[in-house]
Amino acid sequence: MAMAVAEARLRQDKVKKFEDFVDRRLKPDLVNAIAQRDNLFQQQKTFLDLKKNIENLEKNGVTSMRSMVNLGSEVYMQAEVPDTRHIFVDIGLGFHVEFTWQEALQFISVREARLARQIDEYTHLIASIKAQIKMVCEGIRELLQLAAE
Repeated sequence: MAMAVAEARLRQDKVKKFEDFVDRRLKPDLVNAIAQRDNLFQQQKTFLDLKKNIENLEKNGVTSMRSMVNLGSEVYMQAEVPDTRHIFVDIGLGFHVEFTWQEALQFISVREARLARQIDEYTHLIASIKAQIKMVCEGIRELLQLAAE
């Protein structure tokens, strides 16, 4: 009788440790990986939009333009761009580089390929974490079935 109580307590301790591992380690890791991948998707969309804009400028032969620029807090100001043949592209870490349209398109294609690889890596990581969570939950279920017997 005392042995059965000790075994039941041991199983409950194991279940608690597994649940803590899932709640404190795996779930936060999963949330973080999903957030990182979502950030990469947003960057990918930004570069795709830039690529489309450059292609439209090229197609229509636009060399100067007027636009509304967001200054922050949804405050806009009209801006005039006298020469659109050179653009500044954010390359990361707060740095901007002046590119011609063709140079910008080349940079964008390289960046898009890199982002696609990173998105694939995070997708695999997310799948791995989900598999680990499922495996631990299956282990908990088996421990609880053993306890029921």
